[in-house]
Amino acid sequence: MPAERFHVAAAVYGILRDRGRILLMRRAATGYRDDQLSLPAGHLDGGEDAITALIRELREELGIEADPRGCRLALLMHTAPEDSDDHEYFHLFFSVERWSGEPHIAEPGKCTELCWVEASALPSDLVDYVGAALAAIARGDLLAVHGW
Repeated sequence: MPAERFHVAAAVYGILRDRGRILLMRRAATGYRDDQLSLPAGHLDGGEDAITALIRELREELGIEADPRGCRLALLMHTAPEDSDDHEYFHLFFSVERWSGEPHIAEPGKCTELCWVEASALPSDLVDYVGAALAAIARGDLLAVHGW
């Protein structure tokens, strides 16, 4: 009997920019990185491509409609499991160049704050691997690893 193939979890992240600033969200009540800032993000549900997942997550979390033609892959990050119950992840970070609607907290049970921050001065309470991803993107990297 052949061994079961290894599987990796996947998540998508949207980087919305405005006048040199990046939109961040303060996570809440999920049990994962609560009270830290992060990008709008979520898991692929299966049966959907990465762009469709990104657009769905931006709609669910920010109440906006992203233009799929304005979503560009900026970085692939491969992270090690954070603990014994976690998985390895592929994180797909997308620059979101066009959207309609005004970003707002569309899931108040999971987010307590939206804030635009200077890309050159990221806050200290940013999720560590998200900060590492944004730094990698600023350097022009296309692939990054974290936690190995």
